[in-house]
Amino acid sequence: MENSLIEERLLKTPSNKLNINNEHIDVAIIIPVHNAGYFLDECFQSIEYQEHNLQVEVSIYLDCCTDNSEEISRMWMSKLQSIGYKVLLTHSGGNEAKGCGYAKNYAIKQSSGEFLCFLDADDVMMPFRIQKQWNLAKNYEDAIVGSCFYRDPPDSTIRYAKWANTLNSYQLYTQIYTSNGPTVIMPTWFCHRSVVEKVGYFDESGHGTTEDLIFFYKHLRYGGKILRQDAELLMYRYHPNATTFSVNEETIWNLRLKEIQENIIMNWSQFTIWNGGKQGRKFYRSLTLENQRKVVAFCDVDVKKVGKFYTYEHSAEKNKPKVPIIHFSEAKPPLVICMKLDLTGGGFEKNLESLMLKEGRDYYHFN
Repeated sequence: MENSLIEERLLKTPSNKLNINNEHIDVAIIIPVHNAGYFLDECFQSIEYQEHNLQVEVSIYLDCCTDNSEEISRMWMSKLQSIGYKVLLTHSGGNEAKGCGYAKNYAIKQSSGEFLCFLDADDVMMPFRIQKQWNLAKNYEDAIVGSCFYRDPPDSTIRYAKWANTLNSYQLYTQIYTSNGPTVIMPTWFCHRSVVEKVGYFDESGHGTTEDLIFFYKHLRYGGKILRQDAELLMYRYHPNATTFSVNEETIWNLRLKEIQENIIMNWSQFTIWNGGKQGRKFYRSLTLENQRKVVAFCDVDVKKVGKFYTYEHSAEKNKPKVPIIHFSEAKPPLVICMKLDLTGGGFEKNLESLMLKEGRDYYHFN
């Protein structure tokens, strides 16, 4: 396989690894694999090129692979062992893949590292990823530590990458209800083993499950922290066979909706929805009846909508709710914002800024 992509960013010589003889393992690299043979050489090569002074093991679970993933993994197992890594390799029985959640859990349970470094089989780590994230995580054993990343191909999901890489430390907590998913992306996660044990491992429902988002929300509910190492420590691939595409958007919507209602809206007596159009109305209809009754208005900038009412004809209530649509400048907090970010040339963001509101107190994004 051509290694031009990785060679542009990785050091060309491997670091000095420590010999592992039943000593304390600082970090376990957790790699679930399902038919990832096309990407595995670069993935494992990025482990070979890591620069660190830690005791590291590599824990691989092959989830019903029918390609050459096992052959490649065994070849790299020998190579990584020869330079000082402890390598654990297990392949599943049966004829059906058990899913990312199960594969991650198995790889975690068979490992012994004090800290866990998650690595998807189609991604590539930068040379100092393990050392940099360990340096931060060792002081925050109750945190998920992520990192910035760059996309391959570079022009894929530009808005998403910009969002994830530019969130400030406060927004890592306030923007958890957007459709983008966890505010630190799963392939960059690094955490103490106790974080996983406290949450109770990953959901094992299989194909189509948002096991990372479910885990992320549970972690926050249990008081866990979110941190990000502000350096590009991962090449995050975008391709049509990525697991992300197996998850239905409605599944993610319902999970986000449940969380924002239980954690935020339940504490409000009334609120406004920013967006009198399709997304805002869908959000309103998706709310529980109790929370629908808290909505005092939609707000918008579109003169074709402002001054009118939205009537919820399919409401179970005898008197169908009629919610006014007001100009955004008249909106009073708190608000749930159902507008996608970075889509209007900065127009929406300027309008929001003009209200002098505080994110996480006066408004939350749900887009």
